[in-house]
Amino acid sequence: MPSTPLRVAVVCSSNQNRSMEAHNILSKRSFNVRSFGTGTHVKLPGPAPDKPNVYDFKTTYEQMYNDLLKKDKELYTQNGILHMLDRNKRIKPRPERFQNCKDHFDLVITCEERVYDQVVEDLNSREQETCQPVHVINVDIQDNHEEATLGAFLICELCQCVSFSKLWGFRTEYFEKISRRRLLIQLQEKESEPLGTLT
Repeated sequence: MPSTPLRVAVVCSSNQNRSMEAHNILSKRSFNVRSFGTGTHVKLPGPAPDKPNVYDFKTTYEQMYNDLLKKDKELYTQNGILHMLDRNKRIKPRPERFQNCKDHFDLVITCEERVYDQVVEDLNSREQETCQPVHVINVDIQDNHEEATLGAFLICELCQCVSFSKLWGFRTEYFEKISRRRLLIQLQEKESEPLGTLT
C-alpha cells in the first residue's frame, strides 16, 4: 500500500447492503474506508414489496436487528437481512448519510447511477474548502446479497489499481472488460466545480 493511503467512501442508497459489503472487504484489505447512503430514509425489504421496513438514519443496526427479530425471525433469517445487519453492526454502529458528512475523500465509489447523480449534486452544492481533487466513480451493482459480494471485490480491485497509480491514470476500459459493468467517472478539482466526465 502507498505511504499515504487513499481516503475512500463507498455509497449506496441505504448504507445497508452494497456499500457495507464493500466497506467490509476494503477494511479487511487495510483501506481507509467509510460507507454511506444517500436516501432520506433507510429501507429494508419487508413481508411484501409494497411494505418495506423504513428507518431513520439515526437508528442503529442493532435496533433494526432487534426490531426485525421480533417482527418475523424466520422471514428475516431466510432472506438474509438479519445476517446482513449482524455484519453491519460489527463494522459500525449505524448507517450514515453522505450528504451529512463533510470529511474529504480521494475516491468516492457509488453503487448505482442514481446515487452517483446524488453524490455529484451534493459535492457541487458545497462551498469550496480545498483544491484537492476527488474522483467519483459509479459501479452499477444490483441490490442483492450475491451481487453486493461480487461488486465489493470489483470495488476492491479498482481501489488497489487506483492506490498504486501515482497519476491515477487507470483505464476504465480495463474494468469495463473484466466486470461487464459501465463505469461513470467524474474528476473534481474543487468540490464545487466538476472538471470533466469519462464514460
